[in-house]
Amino acid sequence: MSDAPLPAWVLDGRDGVHAAAGSYSPADNVPGAPLHPAGLPAPALPDPLLGEKFDAGQTVFENDGVRMWHDGDGIAVVGFKTKMNTVSDKVLDGLQEAISIAERDLRLGDLAAEGTLLRRRRPGRGAGRAAGRQDRAVRGDGRQLPAHQPADQVRAGAGGRGRARPGLGGGCEFQMHSARTVAHLESYIGLVEAGVGLLPAGGGLKELAVRASRAAGPGGDVFAELKKTFETVAMAKVSASALEAKELGLLRADDMVVFNAFELLHVAKAQARALAEAGYRPPLPARRIQAAGDVGIATFRMLLVNMLEGRFISPYDDEIATRIANVLSGGEIDRGALVDEEWLLKLERKHFVELAQQEKTQARIGHMLKTGKPLRN
Repeated sequence: MSDAPLPAWVLDGRDGVHAAAGSYSPADNVPGAPLHPAGLPAPALPDPLLGEKFDAGQTVFENDGVRMWHDGDGIAVVGFKTKMNTVSDKVLDGLQEAISIAERDLRLGDLAAEGTLLRRRRPGRGAGRAAGRQDRAVRGDGRQLPAHQPADQVRAGAGGRGRARPGLGGGCEFQMHSARTVAHLESYIGLVEAGVGLLPAGGGLKELAVRASRAAGPGGDVFAELKKTFETVAMAKVSASALEAKELGLLRADDMVVFNAFELLHVAKAQARALAEAGYRPPLPARRIQAAGDVGIATFRMLLVNMLEGRFISPYDDEIATRIANVLSGGEIDRGALVDEEWLLKLERKHFVELAQQEKTQARIGHMLKTGKPLRN
């Protein structure tokens, strides 16, 4: 043990070294040195030091799934309260109420999301107890949360960090449908439902098909764009960073990437404010989406047969991937045919419900819940 004496400031009777004004600096003998570098904005929710507490803001609305609050700047923040930020019925109910409050009461009518990701567009309909929560995010039962509500005059920004886990989370689809995403650099994003024998049915496949059609342009090769994302979804790949998520098509090129996770909320609110001041309005649902059609499905099948014969995938993996290819390609229609978002959402819904009823899918879900690891059956 060292016999060196403790410095004088340890025994001078002070209550602590961290306060609202800053942290004590022994070198400069300053009672409140700034916690953040000069000229840089302080994070809205900085990394708390030992004993340090922050203002939790004014609660606007709260239920068992979400808490909606603000700092008096007209921008509401919605935080998920569920375990690991999963999307439960309470979260869907809470987000619907938060959107209504933002439209009615907030100065800018803006929403930023804290924790996992926020999406806002409208979904489809479904069933199956094994997939109840995910299906609720995709069904058109009047709640119409994530997949496209043109009537919602709310600028929705999403701030997210963390890792995707195989299952029925919905976080990736939430941020895909937001007006702008602000992601932490170490965000591990993926549409990983194939790992539990399902396909992404929260509008994720629909959104990938819409983006592929836009990237291809009128009369372009939409299959070449879909091929980039098909393997990502079918193999339940997760990005190693937010930058890779852009390469995989899970984030848009103009989405923001933030290095410091504690600055996410500050940047997300700034983006929401910029959208409001620029007069942003939610886009109408896409109605002229170019589909790869039956030719695209056949080409995907050719790739899958080679993988199946080479024993890289199981027969059930092949069935799941074929259904994913069917949705991405717009179903058994002519190549180049034009469809709308509702058409793609119906395909998602149909194949999701059919997979949820399969014994092998239910076995995969049960194995994931028990062990936390995917089952290859």
